[in-house]
Amino acid sequence: MAKQRILSGVQPTGNLHLGNYLGAIQNWVEIQQDYDSFFCVVDLHAITVPHDPKVLANNTKAIAALYLACGIDLTHSTIFVQSHVKAHSELAWLLNCVTPLNWLERMIQFKEKAQKQGENVSVGLLDYPVLMAADILLYDADKVPVGEDQKQHLELTRDIVIRINDKFGTKKNPVLKMPDPLIRTTGARVMSLTDGTKKMSKSDPSELSRINLLDPPDVLTKKIKKCKTDPERGLEFDNPNRPECNNLLGLYALLSGKPKETVAVECADMGWGQFKPLLTETVIAALEPIQTKYHDIMANPDYLDQVLREGREKADTVANATLKQVKDALGFLPSL
Repeated sequence: MAKQRILSGVQPTGNLHLGNYLGAIQNWVEIQQDYDSFFCVVDLHAITVPHDPKVLANNTKAIAALYLACGIDLTHSTIFVQSHVKAHSELAWLLNCVTPLNWLERMIQFKEKAQKQGENVSVGLLDYPVLMAADILLYDADKVPVGEDQKQHLELTRDIVIRINDKFGTKKNPVLKMPDPLIRTTGARVMSLTDGTKKMSKSDPSELSRINLLDPPDVLTKKIKKCKTDPERGLEFDNPNRPECNNLLGLYALLSGKPKETVAVECADMGWGQFKPLLTETVIAALEPIQTKYHDIMANPDYLDQVLREGREKADTVANATLKQVKDALGFLPSL
């Protein structure tokens, strides 16, 4: 029996941080052997907001290398760059033409980002969820590992599938496969080091707000030493009045591999002066093998190019078959 397929990706907008790793990539690594796994670097999504063209290509390669360094195994998984597979852009246009505008205008992420950008907001930002739908649907993904913040976008993808299948397919022969979300229950929301009520984010202007996977030990030590805490002694989970405490304990549990219950007992009587060095030591130890493997991969650019070339070839084969199916259903003249 063929394995089910999963599809996910991360934008090449700077270094990956612990939120990306614990909320997404670690999950991919753990489940990849159970699925036919496709992981892309979504560089087309990266230009929906203002970007620096001088670093886009290098950031794209760096993210692909981090996928490998974090444990994505080419025996089970395919790594490729979104823009290298032209079917992503073409299917997005076809889906645009059947997606009602008001479906996009109600997207929470669009409203939040548009408010920040003001008059500079692009059509691409509005259309981001349709491109995401194209990413997923091209690969007949059965499951899509997503965080809570992307759940609404996946619901839109499912709405688009229903609309396409109702208009151009039949119950017996649907045009597109219906994907389901695969949401991790632990580690799904890693919060900022400077504000425990906000999600850790690459877009936060303060570098002190996040732990990047490639931060060297001295930088990690500085960030954890300066991270926001509270004046109370004794550390505990799930106190709504102590969001930073809950976040930092959660990071320690996830990176040490210890159960939450064990950590709660271990740290119950600690002060921050005792806990922060413990957390620092744990973070450095957890990231060291990732950093070592990343630097080894980046020192061998021919290998990384080969990985992305082979990934593109495999992704092209799957994506173009789906694209042809959609174009046939919509009535396009086949190319001669």
